[in-house]
Amino acid sequence: MKQILNYLFEHKTFTKSQAKEILTNIAKGQFNNSQMAAFMTAYCMRNITIEELEGFRDAMLDLCLDPKLEGYDLIDLCGTGGDGKDTFNISTLASFVVAGAGYKVAKHGNYGVSSGCGSSNVMEYLGYKFTNEPDKLRQSVEEANICFLHAPLFHPAMKTMAPIRKELGVKTFFNMLGPLVNPARPKYQSVGVFSLELARIYAYLYQKSNKRYSILHALDGYDEISLTGSFKTFSNDGEQIYTLESIGFDRIDPKLISGGHSVEDSAKIFTAVLNGEGTTAQNNVVLCNAALAIRTITPEKSFADCFYEAEDVLMGKKALNSFEKLLSVTYA
Repeated sequence: MKQILNYLFEHKTFTKSQAKEILTNIAKGQFNNSQMAAFMTAYCMRNITIEELEGFRDAMLDLCLDPKLEGYDLIDLCGTGGDGKDTFNISTLASFVVAGAGYKVAKHGNYGVSSGCGSSNVMEYLGYKFTNEPDKLRQSVEEANICFLHAPLFHPAMKTMAPIRKELGVKTFFNMLGPLVNPARPKYQSVGVFSLELARIYAYLYQKSNKRYSILHALDGYDEISLTGSFKTFSNDGEQIYTLESIGFDRIDPKLISGGHSVEDSAKIFTAVLNGEGTTAQNNVVLCNAALAIRTITPEKSFADCFYEAEDVLMGKKALNSFEKLLSVTYA
């Protein structure tokens, strides 16, 4: 690791194969905590290259536990996090809306590191028991149209790095990796990223895949459609900037989509939205993100059609039904 750190301190970059080897060795526990913290800190201070991100991604996917979900046309709604905005769990709620609409979802999630409440925090608080058992996951997809993949149960490297990331408390390159390494390898991906530069790197990587994808970045810094301003998307159909006017919404105050100060606060918002008791701003943000995901699967539909489809699901309690079915599978 000393040689690796010196290499980074000299502002040199790694090849794809070197990056893959480094992350493989991290996952195998070959470095101590101080060395791994220094390694992650170095990446907080310089940009990651496409080759490095590819190598890290390939190592994670090679080492991950297979959830055995072949045969399903799955979508993942997963943001990088790390935008520092502390919103409520928008992409997780949107995942249940998409599932409630009848699409199959493999939601990849983790505990919050740079935010107070990640998707795993809120799911655990609300009674979901994490599992990596293929039978349970397949049953979840069959009965609830969604399964939840808690990243540390599938990725040795994430499990190794989890306590260090928590102590650092800032975004690291693992934020960038999360959406790229869903162990179910979904056919569709709707992913939000915290910077335009990272959105372009993702677009390059996804162009080399056989996925249908939508990468989004709000131009005021959110890793999701926030309705606080315009946002840009990269997809199989190219790049596009959406203004709020173009999708029929007024700009909202960022405070209206805050996640609160604790997991309990976030869970209250989560359950309120699912029960049809969310505020207009909360509902609309969730529905817009769900609409983009639905449009990723069915690009022939307009954004407005996808929004109305999502709205029918949320207001008709179909998203709540999907959530409750998922919990019931957990305890079956």
